[in-house]
Amino acid sequence: MSVVRQRTARQASAAFLLLAIGCGPSSPCGSSYARRQLANYSRGYAGHWVVTWSDTLTLPDTLLGDRFRLTDIVLDTDTVSVAKQCLYRGHMVFSAPRPDTIPIDWFGVPEHVTIFGWPPDLGPFAGINASWWHGDSLRGAILFEERLGVQVRPGATAQFIAGRRNIGAVPPQ
Repeated sequence: MSVVRQRTARQASAAFLLLAIGCGPSSPCGSSYARRQLANYSRGYAGHWVVTWSDTLTLPDTLLGDRFRLTDIVLDTDTVSVAKQCLYRGHMVFSAPRPDTIPIDWFGVPEHVTIFGWPPDLGPFAGINASWWHGDSLRGAILFEERLGVQVRPGATAQFIAGRRNIGAVPPQ
């Protein structure tokens, strides 16, 4: 092969590589592999979960003396790119200290689902880890954010159990 043909082939290869990089997905959610992997692991956790039992949480040693009560967790399947990760959106509903709906991000792996993205003004919460419990329910606990400097006694948790919401079910009287 002549020197001119070698140079032309290298230039064409370099141009193709730059084109592939420039036209590739700009977010991790644009990659079909990342989306497929996220969907496979998270599919079972998606849906509306109603908290059937939970601890109420009071942090008396902080400015957050209010009791928190989680009532619903909704794990949607709309994707979003956050810090170079492809995640799903959702929201959590609290009934105490005031009725509030908080947007969250989440992802699932075979062993558990991780929920995070709470606003810092809500409190020293890093998120929730929940795993399957008795086959059709989730059992989880609220995780505390140590970087906010709140000291929580060892073993302090706010645990919950949630079941899937049955669409069209008649509520008990």
